Amino acid sequence: MDDKGKELLRHLISELEGAPYPHLLDNELYSIWYNHVQETAHEALEYLNSFQETEHE
Repeated sequence: MDDKGKELLRHLISELEGAPYPHLLDNELYSIWYNHVQETAHEALEYLNSFQETEHE
């Protein structure tokens, strides 16, 4: 895995570790966290997809 992949993985893990505790959830806090983690996960999946595509060529 290259440096970009490692950075994306670290960022995703950081986002997941920063998840709000269930008893502290309010709709706004959860929405903010969820949007951040969803964007990071999407970016990581796009990276992995492009990495796999270049591997199969």
